[in-house]
Amino acid sequence: MEIINRKQRMASIARKLRRESKTIGFVPTMGALHEGHLTLVKEARQMSGIVIVSIFVNPSQFGPGEDFEKYPRDLTDDAALLAEYEVDYVFAPDTDEIYGEGFSTYVYVEGLTETLEGASRPGHFRGVATVVTILLNTVRPDFAFFGSKDAQQVGVVKKLTRDLGFETEIVVVPTVREESGLAMSSRNAYLTDEERQKASIIYQALRDAKIAFRNGERNGSALAQIVESKIASEPLARIDYVAVVDNDALEPVDKIEDKEVLVAVAVRFGKVRLIDNIVLNRRQ
Repeated sequence: MEIINRKQRMASIARKLRRESKTIGFVPTMGALHEGHLTLVKEARQMSGIVIVSIFVNPSQFGPGEDFEKYPRDLTDDAALLAEYEVDYVFAPDTDEIYGEGFSTYVYVEGLTETLEGASRPGHFRGVATVVTILLNTVRPDFAFFGSKDAQQVGVVKKLTRDLGFETEIVVVPTVREESGLAMSSRNAYLTDEERQKASIIYQALRDAKIAFRNGERNGSALAQIVESKIASEPLARIDYVAVVDNDALEPVDKIEDKEVLVAVAVRFGKVRLIDNIVLNRRQ
């Protein structure tokens, strides 16, 4: 496994791999790797001849007062973990390598980025879309792997790649959960033991909504209320939003019919903001 810091070298290696007709699988991360990331890596390993993982804490997707400076960083540990999973290259550039002097070009995906996380974290998806564009242009992979926990991000990346003509196929991998049901996230490390235990209420609430749906509830507001009431029963939880939306357009759904519907939540425990979701009417 080789660790690469320079964007130009990463692009050069990727060109050589394509000339050799190698299939490239790419997993973009911000490091602080956990089982959720490793599931993406394993999927990439199964589908690709060459696996490239990027580790880059992207400053442009953090808003004022968010945890950019405190975000966990340990390239040595992350690289050791990736070596165990037969990753071929780790692309770990510094900020100046991605956003050079005078950088002033950003990518904005209209519509999808203006609700849910986009409304709560203004500018977040402009940063995501920009760095994903840079990374995909650098690596030009056949496949790029994302987790379904970040459902809105997945939608933004899919639209970005369609609209801008990227040939990369976006592969979405199911959310990996801790034993309690809490969705795995690098930010879980910030939780106290008590907060981590209590945060399982998020998954319990989403599961209650899925049960209600299976039992015939088709009213979006009623399902949202089920989730809100359950989470609100936990004193440590502070709800940012609960939304029942179309899984493609992310527009609110009043009555669920045949389309896939996303039930998405953002909840704070102490200083930690957690997101999670489930999909109803999932197509096979």
